[in-house]
Amino acid sequence: PVWVSCPGCVPSQLLVPLQPSCWLVLTLFLILFSKHFKEMQELAEHGVFLPYNMQGLTDEQIEELKLKDEWAEKCVPSGGSVFKKDEIGRRNGHAPNEKMQQVIKKTIEEAKALISRKQVQAGVCVNMEMVKDALDQLRGAVMIVYPMGLPPHDPVRMEFEDKEDLSGTHAGLEVIEESEAQLWWAGKELKETKLLSDYIGKNEKTTIIVKIQKKGQGAPGREPLISHEEQKQMMLYYYRKQEELKKLEEDDDDSFLNAEWADNHALKRQFHGVKDIKWRPR
Repeated sequence: PVWVSCPGCVPSQLLVPLQPSCWLVLTLFLILFSKHFKEMQELAEHGVFLPYNMQGLTDEQIEELKLKDEWAEKCVPSGGSVFKKDEIGRRNGHAPNEKMQQVIKKTIEEAKALISRKQVQAGVCVNMEMVKDALDQLRGAVMIVYPMGLPPHDPVRMEFEDKEDLSGTHAGLEVIEESEAQLWWAGKELKETKLLSDYIGKNEKTTIIVKIQKKGQGAPGREPLISHEEQKQMMLYYYRKQEELKKLEEDDDDSFLNAEWADNHALKRQFHGVKDIKWRPR
């Protein structure tokens, strides 16, 4: 969601609220944050990143090749560590203790809330200053837990220092360079030379959903009429309705009419003495 305008919410040299190109930069930052949160979570649960030549190897292979993690003794979490093996084999398994883990995890949740989509629903304009504040909070949490710092090859440190190389990785496919990105809304490309008000008017309460595409890929697919959660609720509703109809069909079964107690003429035959007459020879 992108607000049409938010006067005075951020200095003009950082962000011009009505200019699509600046919103493009902000949105790209938010996409990168999702990967950063994941790496921070793994840091809290499995410790620092292993050297590249030790990743994915078993303990026996490491011992056989006589490899050693020189950063394991330098980058010790505050308060000591607890061992929790990384099944993927990317981190050394010497995780911070429970108290220090909560410091990182709590900061992650606070940073997520700071740049969440719920801010739009609350009438808060997410800007570059808020993104920088969230990044500073994450950086501060890492410094508290790892006062000696992280290895230079750890993705968390590399992201803080803007040195991570994502080329050839799956994460790299999710990143779009600013020069290659375009903003689209309602099947229209939002040109950098125009204002958002040129497309959607000047009503400041208007909220729109824009999509990012690489240049040359054309307009993105339209948003579904109903969300995934709404679709699940509808399917659940119709399933319950179907089960109720099945029960009603079972309740409408009239086979009980053939039972002796449902015979309307049973009493009359009993009085006439013709009850239980067999019409076949014995």
